[in-house]
Amino acid sequence: MATILIVEDEEKIARFLQLELKHEGYDVVVANDGRKGYEVSVKPEIDLVVLDLMLPQLSGIEVCRRVRQVSDVPIIMLTAKDDVTDKVMGLDTGADDYMTKPFAIEELLARIRVALSRKNKQDVKSSSEQMKIGGLVLDKCKYEVAFNNDAIVLTKKEFELLDYLMTNQDIVLTREQILNKVWGYDYLGDTNIIDVYIRYLRSKIDQKYQVHFIHTVRGVGYLFKHEKEKDI
Repeated sequence: MATILIVEDEEKIARFLQLELKHEGYDVVVANDGRKGYEVSVKPEIDLVVLDLMLPQLSGIEVCRRVRQVSDVPIIMLTAKDDVTDKVMGLDTGADDYMTKPFAIEELLARIRVALSRKNKQDVKSSSEQMKIGGLVLDKCKYEVAFNNDAIVLTKKEFELLDYLMTNQDIVLTREQILNKVWGYDYLGDTNIIDVYIRYLRSKIDQKYQVHFIHTVRGVGYLFKHEKEKDI
């Protein structure tokens, strides 16, 4: 079940929300000021934030602004002010939804369900566009590759070869399969091109970061498999 962070300085409201959300089956974390709220909201285990506007130390608007610089976690903002300006400011800062106190708990629960459903759909889409194996990340949309957040510069063909290898993780690929998929069936050049590009990838990834992703299967082809220690 999803983990929801409540950032609310009024203890009675925070406790009420905590009990209601737990009753619905959510895991709940509570922060009573803006600074603590920000620190917790950017943790990867948080799936949604219910954020009060008026908070000590950091306002809800400032918390939202800072969170949006590093995370796209859904944020539902709460406020005692029924002011259009506050609502617009909250939404412009990056809040996904806005509710004015007092509110019906059923409506808040419904909005939480909608926000989490939207997040889950985005996560599924993102996972299909981005592959993560070990510390290696390949982003198809951005055409970027990184290892432990360290950018790796690849040529177009190197990227396509790595994409094919990662897509078929733990599957032995023959040179013919790789050649047909990455270079095309009508490729008439030297078939040793595969070995050359495998060497390029190894120098930029395996050798540079002391890992062993690209394995040679003698007499067959290549296998992409994550190993923590380099054994070559």
